[in-house]
Amino acid sequence: MPESIDPPEGGETEPVRLPESDLESIEASVRKLLDQSAEQARQLDSLASAPPPTDSPFGAFGMPGFAGLPPQPAPPEPRPILELEGEEYEDELDALSDWVDDFLVRVYGAEVTTAAPWCEQWQEHADVVAWLHALWLAYQQHKDPEAGLSGLFVWHRDFLTHAMATVRAAGGPLSACMTDPDRPAHRLLPGPPPSSRITAETAESEGNGAPGQGAG
Repeated sequence: MPESIDPPEGGETEPVRLPESDLESIEASVRKLLDQSAEQARQLDSLASAPPPTDSPFGAFGMPGFAGLPPQPAPPEPRPILELEGEEYEDELDALSDWVDDFLVRVYGAEVTTAAPWCEQWQEHADVVAWLHALWLAYQQHKDPEAGLSGLFVWHRDFLTHAMATVRAAGGPLSACMTDPDRPAHRLLPGPPPSSRITAETAESEGNGAPGQGAG
């Protein structure tokens, strides 16, 4: 066993003295670490001052990234078309019509018969506009790459078949319109009358007596 080194009688140990070669090696290692730290600081400053590249993942989501750019406003959320008004409604209807005429009817427009009517003026049927607009929004969502490889299959199964069957039903909203491609027709079917509550409120506002009052 190695012999233990006893401290001197005064209780103080002498400082350890390293050879000159060891000191030079330690100093070189410290200088190298300081140089690496300074280089990393310069790289961070350069990244912070340069704009992000166009294909930066931060730019795609409007995130500040390293350049400190303010986030971009999120795109407006889609709204049901019947909630739109004026020019906003007309613009949305024009875009919907392009999709219906150039894609939907061309690809999925089966023969016009009494069992599957159609209308060349479908834009005047509010319920048909609402159905087709919802179908269009679902198409845009499910054709997006984020929907995965089965996205369009889900759209066909859960949206297209049901929407077209409803819009073109024999007793549906277009049943009084074109049932033969050689005989175009268009007619808006009257809807149900207003509820008794609305009728009573209208009568009261016109001074015809309060609801529930009979003739004296």
